[in-house]
Amino acid sequence: MRKITIALPKGRLAEMTVDVLEKLGIKCEPLKTPTRKLVLSDGDGKYRFIYVKPSDVPTYVERGTADMGIAGKDTLMEERRDVYEMADLKFGVCRMCLAGFPGRQGALTRGTVTAASKYVNVAKTYFASKNIDADVIKLNGSVELAPVVGLADVIVDIVESGKTLEANGLVILDEIAAVSARLIVNKSNLKTKSAEILPLIEGIKRVINEETAENNGKTAKIDQKPTKSDKGAIQNDTDN
Repeated sequence: MRKITIALPKGRLAEMTVDVLEKLGIKCEPLKTPTRKLVLSDGDGKYRFIYVKPSDVPTYVERGTADMGIAGKDTLMEERRDVYEMADLKFGVCRMCLAGFPGRQGALTRGTVTAASKYVNVAKTYFASKNIDADVIKLNGSVELAPVVGLADVIVDIVESGKTLEANGLVILDEIAAVSARLIVNKSNLKTKSAEILPLIEGIKRVINEETAENNGKTAKIDQKPTKSDKGAIQNDTDN
């Protein structure tokens, strides 16, 4: 078996990916041991893992340095790399949104809108699709600050809980796209190493589907839990 190289984004997505791989029987203990090494192997030496900046994962996969990788949909939308997107991993879920102060929707259609974003390509594509003239400013952090201090009218950014927006007086003006972690694969390597890559892809999909079904089952059970009034009705039916 030829070794498969997987690019992992540093941080929470890598940790969640390791949980999935362990359910496939891959020995990931070396990946869970604190270290400054950026290249690691699993316990059996079948897989090589390279830890990279999240926005760089598509580059490593596109160039073939990594056979496959884990990247957020936001990164894929922004980087626009030529890779296969094989699966939605259903974790790292958030939203790509347009946000600003309440009541700013009307201003989007009057003159040029100034928008701040880490995701310049995503923002430009969004505004073009809405026929909105926009000046997009590239920021790398604390994007929510831009409208507060007058640098921009609105922002385009990922939103998870929305608490940071709320704390700064901002609201979601439009939802651009749903975002979650995706499994991506190098196009050429998928053909040349299909015997090794395809079973792993199918295994990951199976684990994700099983986890999704289990979580949906738990949600259904919670939803079906009798309310106080339901319990009363059940008791009355029993008494009758």
